[in-house]
Amino acid sequence: MKTLYRFIFFFCLSYSSLPGYTQQNETYFIKHVSFPEGASLAQKTDMAARLIPTRQQLEWQNLELTAFLHFGINTFTGNEWGNGKEDPNLFNPTELNAEQWVKNLKETGFKMVILTAKHHDGFCLWPTQTTTHSVASSPWKKGKGDVVKEVRDACAKYNMKFGFYLSPWDRHAKCYGTPQYNQYFIEQLTELLTNYGEIHEVWFDGANGEGPNGKKQVYDWETFYRTIHSLQPHATTAIMGDDVRWVGNEKGIGRKTEWSATVLTPGMYKRSETNNKALGISNTSEDLGSRNILDKADELFWYPSEVDVSIRPGWFYHAEEDSKIKSLKQLTDIYFQSVGYNSVLLLNIPPDQRGLIHENDIAQLKEFAAYREKTFAIDFIEHGNASWSASNGDNRVYILKPNSKINMVLLQEDISKGQRVGKFTVEGWINGKWCILCKGTTIGYKRMLRFDETSIDKLRITILSSRKNANICKVAAYYAEPIPEENK
Repeated sequence: MKTLYRFIFFFCLSYSSLPGYTQQNETYFIKHVSFPEGASLAQKTDMAARLIPTRQQLEWQNLELTAFLHFGINTFTGNEWGNGKEDPNLFNPTELNAEQWVKNLKETGFKMVILTAKHHDGFCLWPTQTTTHSVASSPWKKGKGDVVKEVRDACAKYNMKFGFYLSPWDRHAKCYGTPQYNQYFIEQLTELLTNYGEIHEVWFDGANGEGPNGKKQVYDWETFYRTIHSLQPHATTAIMGDDVRWVGNEKGIGRKTEWSATVLTPGMYKRSETNNKALGISNTSEDLGSRNILDKADELFWYPSEVDVSIRPGWFYHAEEDSKIKSLKQLTDIYFQSVGYNSVLLLNIPPDQRGLIHENDIAQLKEFAAYREKTFAIDFIEHGNASWSASNGDNRVYILKPNSKINMVLLQEDISKGQRVGKFTVEGWINGKWCILCKGTTIGYKRMLRFDETSIDKLRITILSSRKNANICKVAAYYAEPIPEENK
């Protein structure tokens, strides 16, 4: 039945006319909606409740865990940011094994790999026709190697989605800072989008420093994205793109109140700076979707949050950080404050100079995966997958399995019908009365809340505030074993 529902939903997304389409007596707006001039807050809130993701955005949200692979010339120089003057002869990973990367990521729960095809230094991990500053000029495989191809092939073998990061800032390209650079960048982008099969995500930040001539570049974002949409129409575009939004920090921590329907205008649009400045917001703002900010906005985007962080202190591999990999407790806290806060976690695991993911990183990833598997092995709620359409003030009681001991609750909305919950409580039946275990604001795709261990036989979820009826699709309860502060 779920498969049939998804088919019907995606059929509607593909063939309905914008800006909205009608399903089950409600008109939905896909990815973006402009508010009518003079619209009241009540009208805006109603429209916000009916803003929904595209098929690509919904599939992206379901990934939950994706991996970043920072690898390149910096791996061999020890730098985080290269200066573009590095000698390609330094690049020589004598044991490079992309299958080792992807296989271990697959086995530890990741669903997609994003490779740094080019970082700010301009060194390309594929034999590009645009510059000699690439693997083709390195001793690795006598200049015949192609890291992008090897990673893409490994992803195909292990059924992993594949994406790439192509730095817009290029400290090697002599044309950086001139109109010619935009065409240079499009040529690089075109090579990556046409020579490596299906690309699932294209990841751009807005990095913009000085090039070799001391000038900064004015990027032609609209042409960049037209190129992507033309060559890979199903690819998700992040972070300057309008599919995925950067959470605003690199600490692995999301917002406790995280609206996927946001007033933040994506950076790819020329109006973004003007719009966001008028609202006084940026990626780092705490409020991007409340009623207060909606009241000031003229348009709204389905623009979900991605939380990025590295498993090590740095983003590229440094041998001196082999003993500084994040502990199980750190990784678990990050997971609950990213995936558990209605976001996708993008965790960076940098391959070393051999061209392998280091043994210490793999050991920690396996421990992290084992902890998640154990935690979510038993759902103590019976019939928690039954759909529930809840209006303000509605509650529902869930019966737990006998002798249940829990310390975490998971809630999900059916975001194919929008994100609507603004406030809720979770109560447990203790000593003959309802006692609050935890409370929160937004739910979205997934919200996980931890609390002190308790033994109860029933839970009560109350929706205190919702934009139209909330569509709750899952309520679950688990026991997450406490982890000591120091984990060696």
